[in-house]
Amino acid sequence: MSDRTFFTPADGGRFDPTGYAMGLWGPDALNGPSVCAIAAYAAENAGSSEGFAPARFTLELFKSARRLPTLPTTTVIRDGHRIRVVEVSVVQFDGDTEILVARGNVVFLKQGSNPPGERWVRPPEEQTFVPPTADDDYRPWFQVDDGDWSSDMGDFQNSGRLRMWTRPFDAVAATALTPFQRAVIAAESTSLVTNIGDGGIGFINCDLTVAVARLPEGVRIGVEADSHVENAGLSVGTANLYDEHGQFGVGLVTAVDNTRAMIDFSKVQPYTSRAPELS
Repeated sequence: MSDRTFFTPADGGRFDPTGYAMGLWGPDALNGPSVCAIAAYAAENAGSSEGFAPARFTLELFKSARRLPTLPTTTVIRDGHRIRVVEVSVVQFDGDTEILVARGNVVFLKQGSNPPGERWVRPPEEQTFVPPTADDDYRPWFQVDDGDWSSDMGDFQNSGRLRMWTRPFDAVAATALTPFQRAVIAAESTSLVTNIGDGGIGFINCDLTVAVARLPEGVRIGVEADSHVENAGLSVGTANLYDEHGQFGVGLVTAVDNTRAMIDFSKVQPYTSRAPELS
């Protein structure tokens, strides 16, 4: 278990964001992976049971999360023989004011056996994601097209097809990250790999959907841009998700123009400048 975590437990079942939860859209903004992480953490605790596997995570990110005490809440809205649905909300507290920043559902499905017959899958020769041989630290690795892998994000601010080999931070301190939480946290980078361009990233995602056929193995997750469509300040992006054995799921985001706060990765400051406790 690492000391790199998005949230630490606080009083009243709440959680305090750490420096690793800080984002780039503003001086007090949390990043998308941290909000998705606390939602996945809460939903999995509420919905997991033997024989059921989390298959889809959808979270609406409709309010900017800030560095405030955070409380995820859950409600089981369907508990059937083959499907269980957990509604999850993420609330923050600014003094006595409660602020709802995200809400969504996690679907758990009963596992069984595959139906008979063969179905189409992407042929091996068409698969373009091959994990790099990377040190087992927390640096993300990036690649565009057939270029070399690098941990310098500034090298990949272009219009090529971006791939990312990342190791997510823990959702909550002193709690081991589960494969499902790891998949959700990494998949939030669907927005990054699909919306980046020559000038940086100017679309901010308003949601995240993650669908998995199996849970990933290993500590790293691969995220590869698969499609990007944009028009009139709106975009849709999909990404394929990989572990060391191959593809296990997909990510989907919708996003809206946020040019006024566009992130230029050639000018991004390190975490220590935004979160002094990490220095």
